[in-house]
Amino acid sequence: MQAVVPAAGEGTRLRPLTEDTPKALIEVAGRPILVHCFDQLTELGVEELIVVVGYGGERIVERCGESFDGVPISYVEQEEQRGLAHAIAQAEPRVEGPFFTMNGDNVLRGYLEEVAERFSRDDVDGVLLVDEVSETEARHTGVIDLAADGTVRSIVEKPENPPSRLVTTGFAALPPETIEACRRIEPSGRDEYELADALTLLVEEGARIETVALDGWRVNVNTPADVERAETLL
Repeated sequence: MQAVVPAAGEGTRLRPLTEDTPKALIEVAGRPILVHCFDQLTELGVEELIVVVGYGGERIVERCGESFDGVPISYVEQEEQRGLAHAIAQAEPRVEGPFFTMNGDNVLRGYLEEVAERFSRDDVDGVLLVDEVSETEARHTGVIDLAADGTVRSIVEKPENPPSRLVTTGFAALPPETIEACRRIEPSGRDEYELADALTLLVEEGARIETVALDGWRVNVNTPADVERAETLL
């Protein structure tokens, strides 16, 4: 499988660190966040890394080059940062089938192989790595609403009243139809194209999407304090 890694963000809350460096290249424990992502994905055996670049994209290309540990890297550009679904949709020319996706601003450690194993089953269309957080934290991310059989019924982005405390982590195994769904949705109230809406659309049209609990930890690096926290955990 291929892996799509959205890494187009500017990282305004990380300033002054990101004044001349894209967010994905901010170093955590001496290595760029993006390289930490590559480590996890290559351990899964991905065949190609597709990096979505935007702000400072030329710096990312210069730093990461054409391959990582023998795995080829290709790049697609997101000229406007219009949300995660918009970023993933830019990879359409490169994606050839089912794919992993991992947000390029995450430092994550966990047993990701379980996601791949679950995804390999014939009756499963997609698998999300999820985590359980406080209700306060859930209001600031994508929240999972589960059906009675434990599959995903919907995903709500940054809800005022979260339907659960189960949230997305930025890592998933997804069907190729995800790309089309990302192009079919309307912008959210934040004027962004939300991956949560695209996956909910797939579920409404009959896709079976399951979840796997994170057996480890994750830091979504948005502030200098997040950098320190990730370094401490590492």
